[in-house]
This record gives sequence, structure tokens and C-alpha cells, in this order.
Amino acid sequence: MRKIIMAGVTAGVLLAAVLAPQTATASQPRLGECAAGEFCLWEKGNFKGVRQAHELSGTDIDSCVPLAPGTTAQALANRTGRPVTTYQSAECEETGEFETYPGGGTWVPQSPYGVRAFKIAES
Repeated sequence: MRKIIMAGVTAGVLLAAVLAPQTATASQPRLGECAAGEFCLWEKGNFKGVRQAHELSGTDIDSCVPLAPGTTAQALANRTGRPVTTYQSAECEETGEFETYPGGGTWVPQSPYGVRAFKIAES
């Protein structure tokens, strides 16, 4: 009799675990590491792969900053406090896709295109 009760308890616990609601963080990607004041890019979506971090002190404002030839970024975070425009074109041409992200805390787990260059705006 004891074995049957224990099996029933175990089955009930397992059923409760299966029916329990999932937390919101389980379905959302984990944000990548990007310090305040940085613009960060990841080679793969969901903030995975090699990360590049750019600070205002080492980046010319309103200048096109291309990524290394042959590379693209799929995820990004803008924590610079300034708007940043990303470009599908390595020359920051507006003939391809481009998007401007506000500064201060914008996290994009999957860009709609491969980012090949970016430009940090004055303000």
C-alpha cells in the first residue's frame, strides 16, 4: 500500500510541475553584458557569440563606423545615452536597411538585418 501512495504522490508532484505556469524570463532571451556608456554588438542573435563594445571616448560622433570586413552583428545594446543608427551597408548608406535606436538602455536580441556599420549621433 505504501508504494501505491508514494507513486500517487510522485505522479501528483510531477503533474503539478508540468501544469505550473512558466516564468516570463524563461521565454525571453537573457540580456548580454553591456556596461553603461557602451554600444555593444554581438555576432549572433540573443546576445550570443563574439561581443564588440564601443565607448564614446573611442568613437567619433556622427561618423560611420564599419565592422571588420566580412562580419555582421545580429544583436545589439545601446547604453550610450545617444541615439545610434545601425546600417546593413558597411558604408552607412541609406539604400539598404537602417534603424535608429534611442540611447540609455535599448536592447535588441535580433536585428532585422545583419548590421555592418553604425553611427552614434550627437544627441
